[in-house]
Amino acid sequence: MSADDNKQLMMAAFADLAQGNTAYLHKLIAEDCRWTVLGTTPWSGTYAGKQAIENFLGSVDGRSTGPFVATADRFIAEGDYVVQFHGHATTEGRPYDNIYCWVCHMSDGQLRELTEYRDSQLAMTTLFAGSTQ
Repeated sequence: MSADDNKQLMMAAFADLAQGNTAYLHKLIAEDCRWTVLGTTPWSGTYAGKQAIENFLGSVDGRSTGPFVATADRFIAEGDYVVQFHGHATTEGRPYDNIYCWVCHMSDGQLRELTEYRDSQLAMTTLFAGSTQ
């Protein structure tokens, strides 16, 4: 697939995420995908395989009181790599507004690898406030 094809797939995923829906993103995740969250939060690390990623994303969803809404700011596609976006959720009455950069490796119409960059300190003070995790 071309860079533009990969970009179109991620644009469709973010159209869904902008509505607080994750179905299209989950559909794109390959069985052998690797998702790496940088930083030093309890979620930081590499999740290998679709089931591990689904479990991780479920634990993220479990921290908020409503849907996570992600709005893409720009899509930059080169070869198999496509996303910078900002996200919003509410957790225990506190807003969680962060800016992310996902470096996504796409192949054969599926997400094969993702590296996530975000403000990990904001994640700790908002999503893990009062937690021993």
